[in-house]
Amino acid sequence: MARGSAGAGEDGEAEEEKAASEALTADSADEEGRRGSSSSASSEVASTVSYTYFPPPDDEWQKVAIKTCVSVVSADVAVAGGGADDDGKEEKPPRGGVGAADRHRASEMEMMKERFSKLLLGEDMSGSGKGVCTALAISNAITNLCATIFGQLWRLEPLLPEKKAMWRREMDWLVCVSDHIIELVPTWQTFPDGTRLEIMTSRPRSDLYINLPALRKLDSMLLEILEGFRDAEFWYVDQGICAPDCDGSASYRRTFHRRDDKWWLPVPRVPHGGLCEATRRQVEHRRDCANQILKAAMAINSNALAEMDVPDSYLDSLPKNGRATLGDVIYRYITSDHFSPDCLLDCLDLSSEYQALEIANRVEASVYVWRRRGGGGAAKPASRAGAKSSWGIVKDMIMDTEKRDLLAERAEGLFISLKQRFPGLTQTSLDMSKIQYNKDVGKSILESYSRVLESLASNIIARIDDLLNVDELSKQSDSIPSAGTATDAKIACKSNSSKIGCHSRDVKTQEGTRSGFR
Repeated sequence: MARGSAGAGEDGEAEEEKAASEALTADSADEEGRRGSSSSASSEVASTVSYTYFPPPDDEWQKVAIKTCVSVVSADVAVAGGGADDDGKEEKPPRGGVGAADRHRASEMEMMKERFSKLLLGEDMSGSGKGVCTALAISNAITNLCATIFGQLWRLEPLLPEKKAMWRREMDWLVCVSDHIIELVPTWQTFPDGTRLEIMTSRPRSDLYINLPALRKLDSMLLEILEGFRDAEFWYVDQGICAPDCDGSASYRRTFHRRDDKWWLPVPRVPHGGLCEATRRQVEHRRDCANQILKAAMAINSNALAEMDVPDSYLDSLPKNGRATLGDVIYRYITSDHFSPDCLLDCLDLSSEYQALEIANRVEASVYVWRRRGGGGAAKPASRAGAKSSWGIVKDMIMDTEKRDLLAERAEGLFISLKQRFPGLTQTSLDMSKIQYNKDVGKSILESYSRVLESLASNIIARIDDLLNVDELSKQSDSIPSAGTATDAKIACKSNSSKIGCHSRDVKTQEGTRSGFR
């Protein structure tokens, strides 16, 4: 019985091995047929076979089948992903490109957040609501930015790329609020049925629409002027420092246009013989351009200040009458029958900018003293009408009003003449009061932007004047004769002192003193 059961078991195992061999043969035939089909069908069937049947590892054909399935699946993944190379590794972005750009954008975003936080807080970082108004905060921000970028404009040279980018970027931030300042104007709209209706439409405010693009253009022109001094013929040395090849031209300084000695400014130096004629003409042309830019910026600034309201605090601080405001000397001249602004200015002491500014403040204050009392004087007879209403009182009041208007016009003409004689005069007390108490953001942007451009243009003109003066003195020093000839010229100068007025000075001293005259 045991042998019979063992024989039956062996027969069963033989049948199972035969069935498995037939199944393998059938699967092999199916696999060969599937290899001739399309790639997509081959991929799907091969995947199914790999998951449904795992033959013994010693079969060589199964190793080939598994390798084929793996390669097909890997190719499909590579095509679907699109981010892997030939080795199956994902492509990574370069280390320095995107990362550096992201960090740069993040730093700019943080700077912008800081700037706008200060504007919203009104420069009161405690957040207690004691800050200044938005208009003054923007004005101070533009002023501080100009001081940071152009505060040390001591040389005629291009602006550093970092500073130029900072100036343009932050000015765009501070001025972008003007894009949302609008005014409503009536317009007619025609409907499809033919009816017309008047509606209010918004447009950029006229003063910003006209003046802000002009200021941006002036800004670009000033930066172009500085950019034009790249690879220049001249150079700079600090005062008191003389190079080994110094020819003496560095010792000449122009001082006639300065009220104080700005010792910290470097001295421009030119080659032996001075600048060439083409370079000098080019420098003079740039000075003329800067001067025109200065005039345009001053005009925009004056218009912006004139449109600002006079603060009540300024009017309350004025004296009661014109005599106390002007003083006895100016009041006597301005109330005389024969009044001339130029003659009065010739009689006044205007030797320093401080004295000129003080007189300008007093004259401008007198205008508002007489205007205010002249406009408010008509209310006095009405208050006294119940007590006394005679023609004499009314007549005296009319004459007094006419006299005040005349004096106000004279004071205004004197102030204009003073501003024309001193075009670079700093802001008066009224101007600073207007800027401090102004609430209009648009006017504040125009005033501060034009003011900083005016300051930049003035500095460029001053640096160009220094260069042209040194160039002129260098050419004059080259024309000085030798030592022996200089001695003969000194003797001839003494003998002809009555004619040429040089007395005991030598020729070289004469040339040096000419720098004191314009």
